[in-house]
Amino acid sequence: MKTVVITGANGFFGGALSKTLLERGVKVYGIGTEIEKLKKFQQYGDFIPVVALFDDYEKLPDLICDEVDVFYHLAWAGGFTTAIRDYKLQLSNAGYAGDAVVAAHKMGARKFVYANTYNQFEILKFLASDTFEPRYTCIYATGKTAAGLICRTLAYNLCMEYSGALIPMPYGENNYSKQLVNVVVNCLNNGQAPKLVEGNNLYDLVYIQDIADALIAIGERGVNTKEYYVGHRKLKSFREWMIEMRDCLAPNVELKFGEYKDNQQIDYNMIDLDALYRDTGWECKYQLKDRISDTAEWVKKNIVW
Repeated sequence: MKTVVITGANGFFGGALSKTLLERGVKVYGIGTEIEKLKKFQQYGDFIPVVALFDDYEKLPDLICDEVDVFYHLAWAGGFTTAIRDYKLQLSNAGYAGDAVVAAHKMGARKFVYANTYNQFEILKFLASDTFEPRYTCIYATGKTAAGLICRTLAYNLCMEYSGALIPMPYGENNYSKQLVNVVVNCLNNGQAPKLVEGNNLYDLVYIQDIADALIAIGERGVNTKEYYVGHRKLKSFREWMIEMRDCLAPNVELKFGEYKDNQQIDYNMIDLDALYRDTGWECKYQLKDRISDTAEWVKKNIVW
């Protein structure tokens, strides 16, 4: 890859991907809604900031006149916050994703890469069962899944390659959200016992640099029309992940398992954990025990709860 476009370039995923590509000498057109947040990349001569709201995606071919190899669509209005319950916003996000595909095609991009969610497998289980108990996250996951289907359909009919990344729970520096890891880390930083689900189900935590590297592998070597699980090839239980995190950060804190109902319903038997490794050679390199201390220090300094 020589030139890429990244929506959400100032976000958690987009920031890590932009930095990694720029350090490898790739020209990055970084799309964001605020110029100030894009200025953190101004030290790189190959970074071109593009300020555009979601409604402006149709205008992107007029703003970016260059030969584009890969168009990465990582932006998602509302992020993973309480906005996951906003069904109107999630439907709008699916439409914005379609606009991004059309814009990428007009730019002549070879490939479109979309950041999807592993919660897609929860939606598949939802569709197959009359007794499924949906949680609010299913609204977000429905929007993400719909966007992926729209993007793949448009890309196919526009004769442009498409690959998706099915991303589980991320962690790492520069994540300003109240996702699970940040909440648990904040409790442990303060010597408090986080309230958790029973946690016997399989789970995955993936460091942000692994996600950035996976997105690059997908952009360079991912098979057309495939969506890849971006996570560990061997999984642990939620309980095991939380105990490992506790042991690294606050070994004297007692974890309160079973305080909440464990209602995540993802069947990992539906997921090919090895597909990305087989097709691209990528696999997770970073271990939680090696990265969680830096993440915890960043949370302590940068997030006000």
